Parts: sequence; structure tokens; C-alpha cells
Amino acid sequence: MKKFAVLTVALLFVFALTGRADNDRPITVDQLPQKAQQFINQYFPKAKVAYAKEEREFLDTRYEVVFANSVKIEFLKDGEWKEVDCKYSAVPAAIVPSAIAKYVEETYENVQIVKIDRSKREYDVDLSNKLELTFDSKFNLIDIDD
Repeated sequence: MKKFAVLTVALLFVFALTGRADNDRPITVDQLPQKAQQFINQYFPKAKVAYAKEEREFLDTRYEVVFANSVKIEFLKDGEWKEVDCKYSAVPAAIVPSAIAKYVEETYENVQIVKIDRSKREYDVDLSNKLELTFDSKFNLIDIDD
């Protein structure tokens, strides 16, 4: 019975924390981390921001910026970009690691990178021809999905 009570209290605690974890709030671009503001000014200087928000999760904070032209950027809590989704246009070339850009250019003629998402272990790249490529942290192609 004692184990059941401890388990019940532990589960209630976890549910209470996760219930508070999804705490999104609208913010202004000025409230983004400095690195995120510099990224926007460098790569999307003329784009009009539709909205920006701070996403607080259990132990993490992220930021999302959506422009009027549907471009979406996600930033980590330190302001480093996590994802750039340009939907209908090419991701700015300077954002894409050169090894990935070279592979796409040599392998797929007249195809653009429209989305790039990075994590500690890999890069996911969506192409304008609807292919999704995954590269490891050393820029080796590890998966192709259509």
C-alpha cells in the first residue's frame, strides 16, 4: 500500500509539472535573445514579422518567429537557430553548411533547400522536390525520405 501511495504522489507531481510545461506567450522581436535578433537582421532584414512567441517547456525555452511571407524560424534559448522553414523559397545559402549545399547542388539539379532543421546529432533538409535528406553531424548523408 505504501508503494502505491508513493507512486500516486509521484505521478501527480509529474502531471502537475507537465501541465505547466506548455506555457507559450507572445513576445516582440526585441525580447528575443541577441543572437536571434542578429540572425533575423542578417538573413531576413526586410521580412515583416507576423508574430513571435516564447515557448516554455519543462526544462527548456525556445522561441518561434513567423514572418508575413510564411517563413518560420525556431531558436533555442541561447538564440541559436534550430529550424528555418522557408516553405516556398530557398533557405538563405549562408545558413546551410557548405558540405550539405554542395551535396544538394551536385546531386539534384535545379532543386532548392526550403527547410533546414538541426540538432546535436543531425541535420534534416527538405528540398523543393519534396525529398527529405538527413545528414549526420559530419555532414554524411544517412537517410533519404520521399
